[in-house]
Amino acid sequence: MVVPGLLLVLSAALAAYALLVSGPQLGDLMLLALVSGLASLILLLLGVRRKRPSGRQAPAPRHGRFNRGKASARPILVDGSNVMHWQNEVAQIATVRLVIDALEAHGFHPGVVFDANVGYKIGDRYQDDAALARMLGLTENQVLVVPKGTPADPCLLQTARDLGARVVTNDRYRDWAEAHPEVRRPGFLIRGGFRDGSLWLDDLAP
Repeated sequence: MVVPGLLLVLSAALAAYALLVSGPQLGDLMLLALVSGLASLILLLLGVRRKRPSGRQAPAPRHGRFNRGKASARPILVDGSNVMHWQNEVAQIATVRLVIDALEAHGFHPGVVFDANVGYKIGDRYQDDAALARMLGLTENQVLVVPKGTPADPCLLQTARDLGARVVTNDRYRDWAEAHPEVRRPGFLIRGGFRDGSLWLDDLAP
């Protein structure tokens, strides 16, 4: 954007000079100034168009940010906004951490997806991917806080499909079962909770 702008300014100055000063070759100078100015204007317009996204364009999917970790690790996703209520029905990030510890102990590489309002559930302000990752002791590419106004469930289920992963949650995703029939497949959804203060999870075997 800077270079086309400078060319446009120089072209305008050259045209002004050609208009003010008469001479045998100033006709060619004026033509050069006009051609250069037009080219600069086109470049500027193209640059603005590229920077301004169309309102009809869907945002790029973010689930590609998750990785599979070590080759020997099995990918698995945690419905963070569901799991964090498992202990005493109170939103606690520590509950998610306990589930992650258990999954890692079984050889899984976990990713966690949260609703946009997770920060207000566990604190008093918005918390992004990096903040939640620090709390959970994970890398930032293992945590996704979906954008405000975006439902987390379809993002979570699509990511699980893309990774070939199962989902840890007590949600049945009935509203999304038509688009994601895998939620009805035995073993795809891993339920869990706490009994006498101890974490339990469904059979984690593949």
